[in-house]
Amino acid sequence: MDDVWIRALVALPFGLVVGSFMTVAVARMPKGESVVRPRSRCPSCGAEIGARDNVPVISWVLLRGKCRRCGARISVEYPLLELGTAGLVVLAAVRYPNPWQAVLVGGLLAMMPAIALIDIRHRIIPNRLTYPALLIFPPLIVLAWLVDDATDPVRALVGMLLYGGILFVVAIISRGMGMGDVKLAGAMGLYLGLSIVPALLAAFLSGSVVGLFIIAREGAAGRKMAIPFGVFLALGGIVGVLVGPELIDVYRDNFLE
Repeated sequence: MDDVWIRALVALPFGLVVGSFMTVAVARMPKGESVVRPRSRCPSCGAEIGARDNVPVISWVLLRGKCRRCGARISVEYPLLELGTAGLVVLAAVRYPNPWQAVLVGGLLAMMPAIALIDIRHRIIPNRLTYPALLIFPPLIVLAWLVDDATDPVRALVGMLLYGGILFVVAIISRGMGMGDVKLAGAMGLYLGLSIVPALLAAFLSGSVVGLFIIAREGAAGRKMAIPFGVFLALGGIVGVLVGPELIDVYRDNFLE
């Protein structure tokens, strides 16, 4: 139990820092802006936000959700995104005692809240989030396999091809799914392996429930509404990496024996 608390406490600040970066990504990536420069500014008065006012969550609380310069309200979205991202990184550290696995899973989960927010608002999943994952995850997986035998590169490759391939077929057939969803599924499949099954089921089930609700509320107009499927892919990814193996075991024990 003590080891779990240590892993959680170590992961928390890293998660908060990544969450702070993700708030910048959510604001700038859909506009094609740099996430590095210029430094963060107040959206109301344009004043540059100093280091002391840019500490994840704590600065927002101390400033009572207002800009130090002009007093304009700063959306609660910022600390919530930071906390949500940090929470998922902590869950990865708690769920996976092996540090290699924790880093890989934490990196994957850290993208999910930002991707969901961007897809809800702009109906896109930025390549600037998915491409780095597709480029960075494979060598990390191979390195983890060589150093600690903590991963399986073959399973990662199969997961990427299967999950990305399934979504690619769906995108071609339905014409309602974008290639951003396909790339995200490929990146997620790198770590999910066989857990793409519960991840896929969670994504399509939750998407179907929301779609049926929209149709029931909006009637015929609801059938033509575009649903940001990246949100449900993100949810499925969280389910897959955190409880996917257990769900597969439950299915195997109850239906295959």
